[in-house]
Amino acid sequence: MDKKTKKDKKQAQTVTGGPGGTTKKIKLKEYEQEMFKLHAELVKLQFWAQETGARVIVIFEGRDAAGKGGVIKRITERVNPRIFRTVALPAPTEREKTQMYMQRYLAHYPAGGEIVIFDRSWYNRAGVERVMGFTSEAKCKRFLELVPTFEKYIVDAGIILVKYWFEVGMEEQTRRFKQRIEDPRKPWKLSPMDLEAHRRWYDFSRARDEMFAATDSEHAPWHVVKSDNKRRARLNCISHLLSLIPYKDLP
Repeated sequence: MDKKTKKDKKQAQTVTGGPGGTTKKIKLKEYEQEMFKLHAELVKLQFWAQETGARVIVIFEGRDAAGKGGVIKRITERVNPRIFRTVALPAPTEREKTQMYMQRYLAHYPAGGEIVIFDRSWYNRAGVERVMGFTSEAKCKRFLELVPTFEKYIVDAGIILVKYWFEVGMEEQTRRFKQRIEDPRKPWKLSPMDLEAHRRWYDFSRARDEMFAATDSEHAPWHVVKSDNKRRARLNCISHLLSLIPYKDLP
């Protein structure tokens, strides 16, 4: 992380998952074996959530091409999509722009027995909206002031709230963007917004650091996933997520 204070470094914990750390390469066979075990645990989590009526929100934020989508796909590919719901909202409509900012996100919050995964979330305001000039500095500052209290209400209501930030290096992001351009199966994954975000790399770094400083709290801490190594990042993130939820293997 760029120019963070000692306090911020301590708060925004890096997800390492296991002895492989965040960069050690892993062979495909070993990766699939470990993923098989994690998928089995996710099924146990699904049954536990259904049985107990637990409510879980998992937020995935981070840089473009940092691997959020790949992790979400691996989390959800072996479980019931009615229990593990993925929410990826498009740009707000003209009507939604007149609503309270959090309003359209609240409509997707979990009922009992549901786990909702936000592929981007209300933190758009502190990231892409701010850097790209889609919102004013005053609105962003107000958001950063209010969101810790808002998330305290979520947690106090009995919802488990987990927040992940995916961090990829500049060189690796550039490589992945080039791959999307050259691979005829992937151009849909690259937008003009992605390229502009890459150009504003350091603006996003500053916005990220200020977001961490303002919204990393004891009740809703940030967890950073180093994702230059995609396979390792997926294993680490899923393993870490399972460790944060007190599920049990039901008979």
